[in-house]
Amino acid sequence: MMKDNRQTEKPKKNVLINNPVVRFFKNNIGILLALFVMCLALTLATDSFFDSKNLLNVLRQICINALLAFGMTFVLIIGGIDLTVGSVVGASGVAVVMLMEAGIPMVPAILLSLLFGAVIGLINGVIIATTGMPPFIVTLSLMGSIRGLAYIITDGRSVASSNSTFTSMGNGYFLGIPIPIYILVIVMIIVSTILYKTRFGRRMYAIGGNPTAARYTGINIKSITIKVYIISAVLASLAGIILASRMFSGQPTAGQGYESDAIAAAVLGGTSFTGGIGTIGGTLVGALVIGVLSNGLNLLHIPSYVQMVIKGIVIIMAVGFDIIKHGKGLQISQLLFGRQKS
Repeated sequence: MMKDNRQTEKPKKNVLINNPVVRFFKNNIGILLALFVMCLALTLATDSFFDSKNLLNVLRQICINALLAFGMTFVLIIGGIDLTVGSVVGASGVAVVMLMEAGIPMVPAILLSLLFGAVIGLINGVIIATTGMPPFIVTLSLMGSIRGLAYIITDGRSVASSNSTFTSMGNGYFLGIPIPIYILVIVMIIVSTILYKTRFGRRMYAIGGNPTAARYTGINIKSITIKVYIISAVLASLAGIILASRMFSGQPTAGQGYESDAIAAAVLGGTSFTGGIGTIGGTLVGALVIGVLSNGLNLLHIPSYVQMVIKGIVIIMAVGFDIIKHGKGLQISQLLFGRQKS
């Protein structure tokens, strides 16, 4: 009888282990504890951190970085990197406002701006996939070109939006919750489905884990690489549209340095620079850590230049921990230039 009881208990244990919520907490226990300690410390150190308005403001602010970090997670999983996301944010915000001010309705203007992001991602992906050029070099070069394009079409000036419906998308509320949070939740469901429930997502992990083995199993690495960079750029474009809505204008300077926050959020959430490892839930927690950190530093009246130093240290620590955890002999050139093609 005891033997039978043990046999009936085993499936229950397996069900518990395979439960996605349990798996999420197990995989992210370290970063979740860090987030809890940070929130507790800021609650004790400031009078306004735990205020409901401030917490909603934090959630609204992390939406931009979370969208960028979701795309960055996809790119890092296949062993690449995308430094153009910050520039795409600025250029897409400028594009959507200029299109609306030219008389194009809001929805078509948004779709055209997302198409602009897709074209940038296509260019990134095609160059990287077909030429063998390192992703770091390709996206670093295009980062400056895209930012320069935003300056050229605006003559270096911001473009104000007169469309109140558009500006309410980034600043409005629905049932007491900021609208960008709803957008983030919808996007999170979509990208999670792509990553965990589709053949495309499984092949991404295979490419990041071992590109040579993936090629021998018949996986079209070039096609998947191009699609991943398109997804990353479209999410960056969506982030740029939301940011322009929040700022009531398209600004060519918007999004500067956002790529570093996106990388930090992804890596803090457990995505590996070596490729083949990463989760959307972990990335969201990483974005929360970055958002809470930024908000806390502002509440403590820490100067912006000191904040840059602190964030830089956080990124170094995150990447260093990733190397220790997953590196196993990883070369510096792999971190800088991506996985070499076999």
